[in-house]
Amino acid sequence: MNALNVAQYTHTLGLQAKTASALMAKAPAALKNKALRALARLLREQTQALQVDNAHDLERARAAGLAEPLVDRLKLTPQVLETCAQGCEQLAAMPDIIGEIIGMKQQPSGIRVGQMRVPIGVFGMIFESRPNVTIEAASLSIKSGNACILRGGSEAIDSNKALARLVQQALEEAGLPQDAVQLVQTTDREVVGQLITLPQYVDVIIPRGGKGLIERI
Repeated sequence: MNALNVAQYTHTLGLQAKTASALMAKAPAALKNKALRALARLLREQTQALQVDNAHDLERARAAGLAEPLVDRLKLTPQVLETCAQGCEQLAAMPDIIGEIIGMKQQPSGIRVGQMRVPIGVFGMIFESRPNVTIEAASLSIKSGNACILRGGSEAIDSNKALARLVQQALEEAGLPQDAVQLVQTTDREVVGQLITLPQYVDVIIPRGGKGLIERI
């Protein structure tokens, strides 16, 4: 992917996320929770298929000489996927705090002032290795009424793509915009550079990984 295509692709991701974020901010808790429960169900139903995609990543990692402890971090075992599913269900069971007003104080003038919890809008998350972070980030984004753009490590690209497809399927089942959770579909590192230059679309970038990644962001 050349520089022009990367810029166009990233711009499209940002625009789609921004559009979806407006819908997510107004989405009722019932629909967000429905999406989370659907995602939990899909993770359980598709465990075997997910492991097939995950095996491709593991094979490439070993062929590239990745140390076995690092290969282990890439694995989507049934236990890992069940933990992800349970996490989605736990989030769905939690109260929805969007719209909640806290710290209400009455001013000398008689006006009452407080803080309302509202969605951020669009966040980008850049992470390494563990593909289960795709589910963790996506589920938190859905629950909090945000949209997100996720860029996982190149070593887990097949696993991340498979997981992201399930997230979008769950969103569709709940009647929410699929673009509320988007995964960067290329391993081109330039996408990261482009994402951090789109403040009109991406409100915050969250790096999760080693010192080098965090310093770059």
